[in-house]
Amino acid sequence: MDSAAVQGELTHFNDQGRAHMVDISEKDISVRVAIASSMVTMDPSTLEAIKQGKIGKGDVLAVAQIAGIQGAKATSQWIPLCHPLPLTGVNIVFTDNGLDELYIEASVKTEGKTGVEMEALTAVSAAALTVYDMCKALQKDMVIGPTLLRSKMGGKSGDYTRS
Repeated sequence: MDSAAVQGELTHFNDQGRAHMVDISEKDISVRVAIASSMVTMDPSTLEAIKQGKIGKGDVLAVAQIAGIQGAKATSQWIPLCHPLPLTGVNIVFTDNGLDELYIEASVKTEGKTGVEMEALTAVSAAALTVYDMCKALQKDMVIGPTLLRSKMGGKSGDYTRS
């Protein structure tokens, strides 16, 4: 690991103070897993329409699931300093509170030299934005978030679980 990272300093700056993609060539390959979540809060009637498949644009959860997977795969195209990673698995799960909250969770996995936290966060963000896009004709005041990292496993910095 970069000595700056050990000291708690930001590592995405070069000697001139300009952004750069961190060199991970010396890091070991290991299994990396990250889980992130987000939520879309909406009117109960909107959530019910999603669950009953009554949204005019189609199956909201099926489309949002594909959007989340695509988002995870395209993270390095969205986030400038992320490394492109060969993902070995992406799973998106939807649950709800039976009233007005749709929960989205993404689990992303790779075997590589850097973690997949950003891929998991991008996956739930893309899925949540897709839910909003597909339902905005019914409701424009839906709220997305909070979006957060639940856990990560692997790598030199060790495991993390949100308390």
